[in-house]
Amino acid sequence: MSRTEAGGYRERLLAAAVSCLRDKGYARTTARDLVAASGTNLASIGYHFGGKDALLNEAIIGCFERWTRRVEEEIFGTGPGSPRELLERAMIALVDVFEEMRPQLVVCVEGFPAALREDALRDKLAAAYARARQAGVEMLRRAGTDLGPDSPVTAEALVSVLIAVSDGLMLQWLLDPASTPDARQVVDALAALSAFAG
Repeated sequence: MSRTEAGGYRERLLAAAVSCLRDKGYARTTARDLVAASGTNLASIGYHFGGKDALLNEAIIGCFERWTRRVEEEIFGTGPGSPRELLERAMIALVDVFEEMRPQLVVCVEGFPAALREDALRDKLAAAYARARQAGVEMLRRAGTDLGPDSPVTAEALVSVLIAVSDGLMLQWLLDPASTPDARQVVDALAALSAFAG
């Protein structure tokens, strides 16, 4: 098989890593699993990624970053809107996609326990979260949302809380989908919390 078939070895290895992470998990995925799933060879893992763990780490980070891009496309894909409408669009892209994105969610969640023991993955995940926060801040600016100098919260803190809400709901949904609120309910709950706290 030529290197360019099926997107090339690198792309095939990344796709195989996502599949193996979803089906076997981080700790149980072997280099041989990755080779079998990708139709490549052991040497290609080292050549393209330096090793199995680096390949798995790259696959996990890729899932996070694709999700961030998807959120931005959802927010701005249909034109301008009020702050609440933009928040609803963001929550739709963060919450109402859980069923469709289940394989990627599993991959994301697989990254957390592995990152507790793997410094390189922890650093990559921390950097991915930092990029997601920065992207969120840029989305706020692009939407014309100005928190103002007297705001008790920074844009970075606001985005961090929204990410935390999404991450928490993702975990709840993976365990109990029927009890997890949808995007509109999340926005309503955030509005209620704001009124309660105000």
